[in-house]
Amino acid sequence: MDIECSKTELVLLKKIAASAQEMKTPCYLIGGFVRDKLLKRPVQDLDIVCVGDGIELAYLFSTKFNPAPALAHFKNFGTAQIKLNAIHLNEDPHDSTGYEIEFVGARKESYSDHSRKPEVYPGSFQDDQLRRDFTINAMAISLNETDFGSLLDPFDGKEDLKQRILKTPLDPGITFTDDPLRMLRAIRFATQLNFDIDQETFLAIQKNAERIHIVSTERITGELNKIILADKPSIGFHLLSESGLLDIIFPQMMRLHGAEYVDGKGHKDNFYHTLLVLDNVAEKTNDLWMRWAAILHDIAKPVTKRFDHQSGWTFHGHEVVGAKMVPKIFKQLKLPLNEKMRFVQKMVLLHLRPISLTKENITDSAVRRLLLDAGEDIDQLMILCNADITSKNKIKKARFMENFKMVRKRMQEVEEKDHLRNWQPPVSGEEIMQAFGLKPCREVGIIKDSIREAILDGKIENNHSAAFSFMLQKAKDLNLQPVD
Repeated sequence: MDIECSKTELVLLKKIAASAQEMKTPCYLIGGFVRDKLLKRPVQDLDIVCVGDGIELAYLFSTKFNPAPALAHFKNFGTAQIKLNAIHLNEDPHDSTGYEIEFVGARKESYSDHSRKPEVYPGSFQDDQLRRDFTINAMAISLNETDFGSLLDPFDGKEDLKQRILKTPLDPGITFTDDPLRMLRAIRFATQLNFDIDQETFLAIQKNAERIHIVSTERITGELNKIILADKPSIGFHLLSESGLLDIIFPQMMRLHGAEYVDGKGHKDNFYHTLLVLDNVAEKTNDLWMRWAAILHDIAKPVTKRFDHQSGWTFHGHEVVGAKMVPKIFKQLKLPLNEKMRFVQKMVLLHLRPISLTKENITDSAVRRLLLDAGEDIDQLMILCNADITSKNKIKKARFMENFKMVRKRMQEVEEKDHLRNWQPPVSGEEIMQAFGLKPCREVGIIKDSIREAILDGKIENNHSAAFSFMLQKAKDLNLQPVD
């Protein structure tokens, strides 16, 4: 083999080769598996191209296992997918390792000007290689008896891997005009692999950026999320900005660009600050929604920016305005409008709170309120706040970090004493109504809010007995009588 495969992978490839031989159809392993093996990256997805019926090959291959693996076929696209787990591979059943194999017949494509959905025709294996997006994804391994394991590399993809550069097999203008999503894929691969995009290829992206309009939002956001999940996502956002694509797919982020000066007073460029925060968060967590919180934490600064001759530039309320922008942006990008969105919204709304605690004589009441508002997400909020410190002034940065340590210590002390994380009222609204024979009404809300404020201000302890006694006292003030 011209690529290094594990024993299990070699067995799989030989079973695929035997199935293709039974059908008397040429067969090849192509694309990401070959690329990632040469880069020594982990890989579990295999793409198989045969000069014939890919669905028939998949069914024949599935019969080589007992029990047979799950198989899904998509007749309109001429593809089939098989998922293999440890049971099929005769490995430890507790091992989560598995492989997903996609089978397709070799094809050629032609595109219209207004759609990225091609007309697809059966083609030769060479036709199939030509339609690939990048030279590094057009490399293939023969699974045929005469040259099993040989690398087929008509566009010098292996050399481009060595040079760490992305090029298209065909003229890049044709490649991106045909399928504009490939422009985002180029930036995604450059980000994930830390590759450069060939100059001619990048110029073609800039020239064809407007073509991205014909691609569905779901496909665009899928690529954007993969960029965000890379080890250093800022690489991708720099490229998106320079290519002209970001202004089309996510204009709110492009508006963060620029540092303005009046009377010698300027503010930092919030686009580059946001990318620093995003990379800082990426170093701490792989969570997609934490990374989205980093992207959106200052998203409202352009609309809240004001200049005052005494205080200079201000962005008052950008956290509140930004939190209101989150659902609109999620809807625009067709991101989920569920608890994931609400988590990001909460992070944007609260991201200044821990920082403000470092600028005042921190009180237990302020700490309690932060713990209550952040709830189970307090640790994620502190990761975001730490990431938000991007000052190049080492002394200033060290002072902020020291202050955050102090805030964390106080939070731990208050939490241990008051148990406010995932706080629930010690006395519920139902208990208040039952105690005074009430139906849902304004007085029930007043009592609940008063108990909450009394606990946060440290006037009573966070337990049922103290809260119940306080409830009785507050009810007297409202001229409410307990039910006998």
